[in-house]
Amino acid sequence: MHPIFRKTTFALAVFASLAVLAPAAHAAGEAKNVIFFLGDGMGPVTVTAARIYKGEKQLAAQPGSLKSSEYAKLQMQSLAYAARIKTFSHDGQTTDSAPSMSAYMTGVKMNNEVISMSSDTSAVDGSGKQYINGEDTTCPAGNGQPAQTLLELAKGQGRSVGAVSTTRVGHATPAATYAHICNRNGYNTIAEQSVTAGVDVLMGGGQRNYLPKAVNPSSKRSDTRNLVAEMQAKGYAYVDTGSKLAALDATKVDKLLGLFTQSEMSYELDRVKQGKDEPSLADMTTKALDVVSRNSKGFFLMVEGGRIDHALHGTNAKRALEDTLAFDKAIETAMAYMEKKDPGLKNTLIVVTADHDHNMVFNGYSKLGNPILGKVADYQSGRMAKAGDGKPYTTLVFGNGGRPNASASSQVNAEDGNKPWIAPARGASRDDLTAVDTTDDNFLQEVGINLGTPGSETHGGGDVMLFAGGAGARIFKGTMDNTKVFSKVREAAGL
Repeated sequence: MHPIFRKTTFALAVFASLAVLAPAAHAAGEAKNVIFFLGDGMGPVTVTAARIYKGEKQLAAQPGSLKSSEYAKLQMQSLAYAARIKTFSHDGQTTDSAPSMSAYMTGVKMNNEVISMSSDTSAVDGSGKQYINGEDTTCPAGNGQPAQTLLELAKGQGRSVGAVSTTRVGHATPAATYAHICNRNGYNTIAEQSVTAGVDVLMGGGQRNYLPKAVNPSSKRSDTRNLVAEMQAKGYAYVDTGSKLAALDATKVDKLLGLFTQSEMSYELDRVKQGKDEPSLADMTTKALDVVSRNSKGFFLMVEGGRIDHALHGTNAKRALEDTLAFDKAIETAMAYMEKKDPGLKNTLIVVTADHDHNMVFNGYSKLGNPILGKVADYQSGRMAKAGDGKPYTTLVFGNGGRPNASASSQVNAEDGNKPWIAPARGASRDDLTAVDTTDDNFLQEVGINLGTPGSETHGGGDVMLFAGGAGARIFKGTMDNTKVFSKVREAAGL
């Protein structure tokens, strides 16, 4: 036999023996418990910028603890497995949150604005009018069929289930776990579905969709139903402030409903600075685990950092990064909690991902340690870098977004005592940022294309990251469509 053939034969034999010894690349039923973390709009640039921002905070509190801010570590990035996820929807190159989260939860590719329905479901009629009236659905019969979710599959096996968010509990991401509707904006209808969905824990904002005008003047309900009372009659403990949640012994509660604001919960920056009586995402995660983790059959819990997305829509990078760090803290809290109950996470799968990207861009070429919210300082000279117009520019900018206009409401931040936005104009020439504090809470990053007023920035169509750890996590790798994440979680959890 020629030497080359002897070597090849030997190599093949070794490879075959190793293949026999290697563990199979599947994880059937390993995870009795699943915690699915969703950072809404948390694209790769947001993750990177948040890591650096965390490093800046760490160095301010503990000088010398890092070589530079870039060396900081996020809890989500400590998970052993990673993948890239394609996010396009059934009808959009760039998705909105409804079909993207629904793809994770059902494995079905849907049209924009559709929540956990079949792919033929439409959110609008033939003329383009949305199937909503106020915040009630007008979806016609026969417009698609419900698609079963991971939460429902887990419930069907007797596991406890829950959804926690910093948005309204009927917002697209949490709703995709338990509701089925042709148009995501039917918040009253989604709230009604939550009453009978069998969710053991539901926490976030959204009082105005659950309480009638008789007890809540800010109500958006078009009827007199008190959904909170209906859920209390079903055995739910109800809390509406952070202090009440903190005082609740959730280890003795079987069902928990927490509605802490009329609509969305506060940004983390404002919750802390303004002393809001609202729980943090980590607080809600802990209480949710107190309830669902007592089930010997296991649980499925979805936790969303939902306002990351809203800050990015507003091109307000500082609030987006603060909310991303609060989201990462919730991941750290959950992992520490489950390590005590399930050492080594041998029965618990942790998945962290985003539903879509945004248009935030990371500019070059800053020196190491330059403030992520600051202006670019050249890595060679250390001096402030200048654009072609001779003016400085920030590290973080947006491809598109909004600017304040003549309307008074567009000029101020209603969530921060109506303080004025600091927003460089988007006109024939750029504003000079030399003397501008770009780290101010209410600074809005520059935008390339002006789409209107603050809040009008669009999602981005790029792939997002996924991190996984614990039981069954090894099957999360490579690049995959968002619908395949459903299959992976289902496989790992044996659903």
